[in-house]
This record gives sequence, structure tokens and C-alpha cells, in this order.
Amino acid sequence: MALTDQIIWLFIMAVPIACISWTVTHEEIFREPHEWCVKRSKYDKYILSRKFFYLLTCEYCFSHYVTIAFLILCDYKLLLNDWRGYILAGFSLVFTANVYMSLFALLRQAIKKEKVEIEKIETETDNEKNAVNTK
Repeated sequence: MALTDQIIWLFIMAVPIACISWTVTHEEIFREPHEWCVKRSKYDKYILSRKFFYLLTCEYCFSHYVTIAFLILCDYKLLLNDWRGYILAGFSLVFTANVYMSLFALLRQAIKKEKVEIEKIETETDNEKNAVNTK
């Protein structure tokens, strides 16, 4: 595969890796299993068990598992055509996916801040209208 094709694959394959990792570790649809894993990661008796369950709650850690699955599924190698290509591809995909997730988190935070500010302005406007109407 040509280097430009490898780079394109890197940036495109990181999108579903980031999407899956974020969804499993943050979204409401997986809330119950996530809470169960968080509880087990904090209070389980054995350290290995605690670490295992932590890996399922951290988007960075979980993205490594998703990346491994994608490497097996797509047989993607970066720069080198042997086992070293898998290593380079794996860490590059994890890094790129986590950049995407960080940007997504910042975007969500900005949107949430805007919503709060809009609600505050609407509440203040409603209070002013009520004050004028009662006078």
C-alpha cells in the first residue's frame, strides 16, 4: 500500500475507533455496564480485577482494545510490511483516535456551556417580563 493510502487509512480508521471507544465509555446506552465496571474497578478485592475493569471505563485504555480489533479486521500496517507495521499502526491509530475524542469532548463542553448560557438569558428575560407584567 502506498504511503498516502496508509495515511488516509490512518485518519479514517481512527474515526470508528474513537466513536466506539467514546460510546462504550461515555454514552447513556452503556450507562449501567459502565457504572458496574466503575464500581468493580474501585472496590474489587483483587488488584488485577480492579485494573481490568478500569480498562473498560477509560476511553484511552479502551481504544487500545478497539484498535487491536480493527488491526485484525483490516490487516492494516503502517510504514513497514511486517509485525513492526502493526505496532506502528496500533499506536498511531490510538493516538489519532484519542485526538478525535479530545476534540469531540471540547466541542461537547462548548455546546453545553452555550446551552447553559442560553437558559440563563431566557430565565432572566422571563423574570424581567414577569416583573414588568406584575407592575
